[in-house]
Amino acid sequence: MRASIFVVCGFLGAAFTASGCTTNPVDALSTISITPPARDVSADDLAQGKSQFRDGNYGLAEKHFRQAVELRPDSAEAWMGLAACYDELGRFDFADRAYGQLLKIAGRRPRIVNNMGYSQLLRGDKAKARRLLMEAEQSLPGDKLVAANIALLNKS
Repeated sequence: MRASIFVVCGFLGAAFTASGCTTNPVDALSTISITPPARDVSADDLAQGKSQFRDGNYGLAEKHFRQAVELRPDSAEAWMGLAACYDELGRFDFADRAYGQLLKIAGRRPRIVNNMGYSQLLRGDKAKARRLLMEAEQSLPGDKLVAANIALLNKS
């Protein structure tokens, strides 16, 4: 009697197993595919970098701008922010590298030249700062930011 119970259970188990194998296979690719993010993650870092920079948190701003350029190496705005952070942190070696990348991406634009002039002013190289700021002023006559940097140069 016990042997027949084991036989019946064995047949039932085999029947259940066999019926499970006859179903349609699942498309593994559709169950594991990852959808791309719906938003630009680098834009979040760029916004955070700007916010932290405005608040004077240059270390945090640098972190966010650096993450933004890692995600979007073609973002001139992120490179500009990163260079400005390095200037404020006194990391002029890194600032020079960031300005170099920025010039490759965006070209020699007046705003970039203005920031480079301010960088030289921070370093104490007044002659180089004056050349760069005068170049920026020629391209942006009457610009308040350029004028403010020139006024800082004249005070020092």
